[in-house]
Amino acid sequence: MNGPEIHLEVDPELRLFVAHERRNGRTAVITDGASTLGHVVESLGVPLTEAGQLLVDGRPVPASHIPGAGELVEVRAVARPQRIEGAPLRFLLDVHLGTLARRLRLLGVDAAYESADLGDPALAALSAREQRVLLSRDRGLLRRREIWAGAYIYSDRPDDQLRDVLERFAPVLAPWSRCTACNGQLAEADKDSVSEQLEHGTQRSYDVFAQCVECGRVYWRGAHHAHLEKIVASAVHEFGDASDQAGPVV
Repeated sequence: MNGPEIHLEVDPELRLFVAHERRNGRTAVITDGASTLGHVVESLGVPLTEAGQLLVDGRPVPASHIPGAGELVEVRAVARPQRIEGAPLRFLLDVHLGTLARRLRLLGVDAAYESADLGDPALAALSAREQRVLLSRDRGLLRRREIWAGAYIYSDRPDDQLRDVLERFAPVLAPWSRCTACNGQLAEADKDSVSEQLEHGTQRSYDVFAQCVECGRVYWRGAHHAHLEKIVASAVHEFGDASDQAGPVV
């Protein structure tokens, strides 16, 4: 670039995205005089999904603003909780976030996920078509213009990932109401109606069942339930739930 020089300050939360030499406070940036502020921010490495309010000399401006010489630009992080307008809050997770997808479903959050790698263009198109917030640790994917909405997942630890999403978007929690395998809704199931899918030991030991209305998978309070209960209890304690919307407890 060879044009107006601006001065830019990036919120501390966003400094992991920019080069080390630009992470300490205010930095000078040479623009081309034609690119939007959104383009300039992204060229520094910050996905626009992570940029909240943009200020120029203290006043809010849109990402379409063309920076002028001498302007002081502040890039703030997204305000939390982040409100997504225009559609019910639903998520789409890339292939690397399978554990997070299952935990969101465990809490009753609509979380689409494909175990096969669909590729960036297909994921972005699906986000737009179904109006889902795309969750990813791939900065390049989040820069695709066609995505409907997106968010960067900052941690590689599932516990931290889940807390980050719940804190950022504050989705309504309805634990035990979704299939962790396919994201379908669960319904109470009569033991006799699902007996053919159960091993004899399970039939003898359990009486309460739920079944996915989409894929038919059967759920019960098996040996794994205590671990799942801890995940649910922790999330509900910190972020609350919608008890009247909760589905069958399994």
